[in-house]
Formats: sequence, structure tokens, C-alpha cells
Amino acid sequence: MVAGGTRLTMKFRNPKTSSLPSLFCLPRNFSLWSMKKDPALESALSRNRRWIVNNQIKNIILRCPNQVAPIQFIQKKFKTLDLQGKALNWLMKYPCCFEVYRENDDLYCQLTKRMISLVDEEESVKDQQETVIVERLAKLLMMSSLRKLNVVKLNELQRNFGFPDDYLVRIVPKYSEMFRIVNYSGRRNSMEIELVSWNRTLAISAIESRAREQQTEPSFSCSLPSSWVKSWERFNEFNGTPYISPYMDVRGFLEGSKEIEKRAVGLVHELLSLTLWKKASIVKLEHFSREFGLPERLNVLLLKHPGIFYVSNKYQIYTVLLREGYYGSELINKDPLVVVKEKFGELMQEGLHEYNQRRHVLNIEKKRKKGEVLVRPPKRENRSIRETPEKDDHPGQGSALYDPEERRRFYKVLFDDDTS
Repeated sequence: MVAGGTRLTMKFRNPKTSSLPSLFCLPRNFSLWSMKKDPALESALSRNRRWIVNNQIKNIILRCPNQVAPIQFIQKKFKTLDLQGKALNWLMKYPCCFEVYRENDDLYCQLTKRMISLVDEEESVKDQQETVIVERLAKLLMMSSLRKLNVVKLNELQRNFGFPDDYLVRIVPKYSEMFRIVNYSGRRNSMEIELVSWNRTLAISAIESRAREQQTEPSFSCSLPSSWVKSWERFNEFNGTPYISPYMDVRGFLEGSKEIEKRAVGLVHELLSLTLWKKASIVKLEHFSREFGLPERLNVLLLKHPGIFYVSNKYQIYTVLLREGYYGSELINKDPLVVVKEKFGELMQEGLHEYNQRRHVLNIEKKRKKGEVLVRPPKRENRSIRETPEKDDHPGQGSALYDPEERRRFYKVLFDDDTS
């Protein structure tokens, strides 16, 4: 058992053929359960995920000529998401977001005026946030051991940090005094962003900044119930040693020492503090183990500190969330980009509710034509159509997405962090 009721389990690819030599493959096949469930934080992890597909469709439409996409084209893109339902059925569910029309016997889709307005608002916010984005990028490079990061790896987390899709061509060259693109090997996947100059004013972590405001020594905060006595004891022992800034050069520390662990925890804390939703995929963070000096088994480190981090395997995707960033299931400080994206989610839900109502009326009409009795049993008279959105979040029963196995694959795609 690990702090907070965490369990460690070992899984093998084929239990029937497992034998003693398989133990040498343990790190590759090592599986880890998440810590004790926190309903509020589990809700925070799943919030807004429903519209990830819609956000991707929005981007597809925006890249098309005149921002109009043929339904057949969207259907092909739909398949790349491992979705087997009909794109038309999906689009029709969100009339507030997408407008579908027919022209010369072909179906097309474009964004509604309200969606275009939100897109413009999002672009405006991105322009206003350019300085913040530049500082985030500089901080990431300053925490890396060689002051540079691989572009391919960084792109995996660019949306976590709020970087626009064109940050490499629009932002990086504009701040040549801070960044430069290098490619020493000449291979396409070896392109890196390198820090040109160190900025002392940026080398201050979120924890150090808070300590300065409170005029105290920098230290971590714990967000656990008082009943977690042993976890509190371990946290206080860990927190009792001096804080080590993630921007500090740690080449003098011994590998495996308490100082290295302290720095690693501080670095993950700072990385999550820089993200929009104060969370990230553990697998993607592990891709930066060498650059940031993180332990090979990062999940084990995170589970040792349940008062600082919350680890979940919701939908079989391991995610780490910064506890202090949330009050219940709500972000305490919302980035302007998060505010805009939440408006998008609200617009989507409004369209889904409209779709539910329309389908409800059509179902009643079908039953009336068939001569079926429309009166419900007395116990069900008070049920409203608002009880159905969870089912209506997926296409109807005739669609492949209604199948349990297809829904599992669907959520696997949704939760494969794009997101945000």
C-alpha cells in the first residue's frame, strides 16, 4: 500500500505463459492503480471532455476553403478518431454549433454565427495572452536541463499550456532575443526550441511567488482531509526540508537523494501550475523525463504525495491533477482561454438540449401515428427530458456509438489528451 490507500499491482501481457524470466520485463508491464477516489476531482477531470470532438471538428472546418467542409470529408476525419458513427448524425445534434445544408445533392457543414463569434473571441484572447504564452515557453525551457526542448514532444502538450497551433511560426521568431529553432542532426523530428537568454524575473516558481506574497518560506500546501493521519505525517516530514526551486541547477545533488525527489516534486508542481487546467497526462509528462530530470517511474513518485497531486486512471488514462488548483470540482483561477472554452461547452450543451427536445417531440409523433398509448405510469409523470442528455451525448441506437464496445473506444479517443 502507498499513501492514501494506493495499491500497486503487477500485470503481465499473457498470464498463461508468464514465467520467472518475465520479471525482468517488470518496468514495461508495470501497472499502477490510482489513489482513493475524490468525486469532486473526478468530476473536474471529465468536465468539458464531451466537446473535444466538436472542438476538433471546428478546427477541421476552419482549415477548409471558405470555412465550409463537405460532410464526406468530415466523415473521413471522423474515422481517424476511431469513431464509426455517422458524422451527419453527430453534427445534427449540435445545431447551435454547426449548420448543415445541402447544395447540388451534396451536404456541407459550416460554423454557426454564434460559433464564429466564439472563435473570434478565442483568437482575440490568444493575441492578448501572447506575453503570457511567451513567459510559459521560457519557463519550460529554463526548467529543462539543456535549456532546449524537442518540438515534437512539446507539441504533445501545447494545448495544455495554451500555445496556439502556429506558435512556432508566429511567436518564436518574433522573440528571437529569447528563443531560436535549432536542428543539429538535420532530421525533421530532431528540431528543438532553444533558450537564448536567461531571465531571472521568470525563474520564480508558483510556490516561491506565493511565499513572497505571504512573506513566508516557500513550501508545499496539502489538500487532504484531516482523517488521513499517516499521509499528513509523511507530508509534514517531506515539507519540513528546504524547498528546491525547479529552476535551480541540481547537477551537484546525488541521484536518488531526498533533494532530487524534492526538486522533482517541485518541478511537476510548476509544470502543472503552468497548464490551463492544472492537469496533464502522466504518460506525456514521462516523455520529458530526460529533459526535466524526472524519475523513470513518475507515477510512483506522484502517488507518494497525495496531498499535492491527485492521480486518476479515469477511462484508463493516467492523469495527474494539482490539488491546490481546485476548490471542489472548480478551478480556482481560470485562465481567459479556459473561460472562452467553457462558453463553447455551454453553447454545445444548449444545442444538445434543443436536439433532445426536438427528438422527444418526434418520438411522441411516431407513437401517435402507430396508435400507441402515450400516457405514462403515474410514477413516471414527473420525469423530464432533462434526464436524457447523458444518453443523448451519443448517437441513437441505430449508430455504432451506442454499442458498449464502441462507446468504450469513443471515450478512449476523447480522453487521449488533446486536452483540452
